[in-house]
This record gives sequence, C-alpha cells and structure tokens, in this order.
Amino acid sequence: MASSSISSSWTAEQNKDFERALAVFDKDTPDRWYNVAKAVGGKTAEEVKRHYELLVQDVKYIESGRVPFPNYRTTGTRG
Repeated sequence: MASSSISSSWTAEQNKDFERALAVFDKDTPDRWYNVAKAVGGKTAEEVKRHYELLVQDVKYIESGRVPFPNYRTTGTRG
C-alpha cells in the first residue's frame, strides 16, 4: 500500500488528530494544510499535505479492487 512509503512516521494520536483536522478544515479553508499541521503537531504543512495525498491514493486502490479486503476471523456468536 502507498502509505507504507511515508518517510516520516506518524503516531496513532497524530493520525487521529489528522482525521479530526480534515473534518474541520475542508478543501475550501484558506491555509488548510497549515491549519491541519498546527492541529496535528510535530508536522509541517507539506508533510500533512503529502500524508493526505497518500491517503487519497490508498482509497483509490481500495475502491478499484487492487487491495483485497482482509479475511477477518470472528470469535463467538452474536445473539
């Protein structure tokens, strides 16, 4: 997957902050990537923009069927 090629590592917390920031600062927000980077912390505007571009690329691969869905095993029963 493309996200594995990210040069700088992202923590789970930074990824969650990134997701929240994308919900707040949409594509029409002035200085979007600066604002997202500020919300994430520890990343530049260029790094968050690149992270977003890789995410979009991953979604396209998944939607096109190039990435198979994992075969999750379930335990127990629902009822």
